[in-house]
Amino acid sequence: MSGTSQAGAPQAEPSRGRGAGPQRAGDQRAGDEGPGPALPPEQQLLVGIPRQPAALAGLPDAVPVPAAVPGAAPRPAGGAGTDVGTGPVSGPAAGPAAAVGAALARGFAAFTGRVFGPYQAAVVRIGFGLAWLAFLLREWPERRVLYGDRSPWSLDLAGRLLADNGAFTVLTWSGGRLWFELVYHLAVLAALLVVLGWRTRASGVLFMVTLLSLQNRNVFVGDGGDNVLHVMAVYLVLTRCATVWSLDARRRAGGDRGRGGVALWAVLGAALTAAQFGGFSGGSLDWVSAARPYPGFAPLLWGLWAVAGLWYAVNRWWPDGEPRAVLDALATMLHNCALLVIAAEVVLIYSTAGWYKVQGSRWQDGTALYYPLHLDYFAPWPWLSGLLGGALLPVFLITYGTVAVQVAFPFTLIDRRVKNVLLAVMMAEHAGIAVVLGLPVFSLAMIAADAVFLPTTLLLRAGAGLSGLRLRPAVPRAGRRRPR
Repeated sequence: MSGTSQAGAPQAEPSRGRGAGPQRAGDQRAGDEGPGPALPPEQQLLVGIPRQPAALAGLPDAVPVPAAVPGAAPRPAGGAGTDVGTGPVSGPAAGPAAAVGAALARGFAAFTGRVFGPYQAAVVRIGFGLAWLAFLLREWPERRVLYGDRSPWSLDLAGRLLADNGAFTVLTWSGGRLWFELVYHLAVLAALLVVLGWRTRASGVLFMVTLLSLQNRNVFVGDGGDNVLHVMAVYLVLTRCATVWSLDARRRAGGDRGRGGVALWAVLGAALTAAQFGGFSGGSLDWVSAARPYPGFAPLLWGLWAVAGLWYAVNRWWPDGEPRAVLDALATMLHNCALLVIAAEVVLIYSTAGWYKVQGSRWQDGTALYYPLHLDYFAPWPWLSGLLGGALLPVFLITYGTVAVQVAFPFTLIDRRVKNVLLAVMMAEHAGIAVVLGLPVFSLAMIAADAVFLPTTLLLRAGAGLSGLRLRPAVPRAGRRRPR
């Protein structure tokens, strides 16, 4: 009879899929919805289901176990193993080596098949985009003095420094005002598109190029926030930071792929070709850096452009084939690596800052915060700075608390609850720095970097709350009539 096996034959259990297993309460991750209706292919990557070719779609999830063969010799009780295909192996074969191998296989499957931290990556993208956009808009009246044709740091001086450190900027391609205005306002547009998540593969590259170009044009007008944005803009290009909370995600959910991405890809390719072979770059788009023994920016930009074209071609002609599955796995693995590097950078920033503060005499005696509160440069609200600077006990506690939090943060990552508490303290501290010391861009950049450690459940609740506020209909107050 179909669907049954002979007596004594073990029944095959249905396959539970990658990453299946018991889950503790409170360990819900992005996309772990549990049993339910089939998801569209665009959402399967978020729940850890890698895209499979259409040729493999009809195969069964589990191979049925063969029934017991009549007349076979019985297995002795307490044997060291079992027959192949009849159950788990016990004894030396199922020792620590097998357990480690199985764990590595599960980890590799999850690392290549699940997009880790999609909501955290989206918050990081929005936060960095807002920080850079706020800086550009704040400095717009003085943009020509900071980075343009009126800057005291002339193009000749900037060129000498760039030749020594090998940094990249497009502002040295021309000294005219028109070119500078084009680059500056393109940076504003790229930051806005990154915040909105529109064509993020292209806008992310424009965000990186324009940010590096402006900052490397004059390195003497930045602060700690500029350094964070400088580093994170490169890693952000390698992440899949627009899978949620973006215009790209909305377009994919609606099934509208459009042709705007192909047109933008062609325009950027033409611009890169003109810069590379038209003599406009002045040698800044070298294949090998002249100042350092490593590749220049040309391999990076051309590689990103070629990969984007390959992605569009595969989606056009093999949307459900093996090439798409391979590209999905590679892109997912690259995203996970980049997000891990961003998290490691945040840990290094806090750990090095904390341990260097421990060695400073002003931090040791608890008076480090007192001095910036009495500097006009860090006093946007003089009355507030005077009020806090005159209270010696709060200054002492905040100084020691800052050192303790920064030194302890890397060690709290092993405990989720302690990490979340310390994360809230650090974000509140950066908000205070933005208000009291007048460093909003630095604070926003650090808060955006800290967001990579935020719990997924908190982000989901925040997103649901914002969606509810946006979609909630207006309710008239009691006792009032709605006008007709």
